[in-house]
Amino acid sequence: FREKGSNLLGTRANNDHAKAVLEAFPDCIYDKTSATITQTLAPVERTGCVALCAAGTSDLPVGEEAAITAEFFGARVDRIYDVGVAGIHRLFSQLERVRAANCVIAGAGMEGALPGVIAGLVDVPVVAVPTSVGYGANFGGLSALLTMLNSCAEGIGVVNIDNGFGAGYLATQINRLAERGRG
Repeated sequence: FREKGSNLLGTRANNDHAKAVLEAFPDCIYDKTSATITQTLAPVERTGCVALCAAGTSDLPVGEEAAITAEFFGARVDRIYDVGVAGIHRLFSQLERVRAANCVIAGAGMEGALPGVIAGLVDVPVVAVPTSVGYGANFGGLSALLTMLNSCAEGIGVVNIDNGFGAGYLATQINRLAERGRG
């Protein structure tokens, strides 16, 4: 990638991976929260807006993986954290920001209700990403996945459990199409 002048995005990198990559390529950037490694040789113009809504702080690793992926592929990302339905007022206080986006990524564990609530409040596609965190019987994200798949709110697409990369990439494609439609 470096020889061709291409940008690089690596996901699911642990500390050992990052150490090895950074020793060989010190200009790469390792983000511990998202477990991503990036190298930007050719600047990417970021357009449009993807809103990243994470229900709780435990959803941040998957949310940041989605955000960094979306930015890497050319979307502007508005990060909106800690807006889970257990404190619905937090989401309502950020609704203007959420509605300004071309697409919303909604990440949640536990019962996974956030994407359905957001989809009922916006008129853009919602990419739902279930996370494997939470209290109780979440079965490693399966309960959130099933809730998202069974949502009766329209406009939701669901990616696999903890698939921040897939959510970020899909949201970028939707964002790109929305921006093309404005041109």
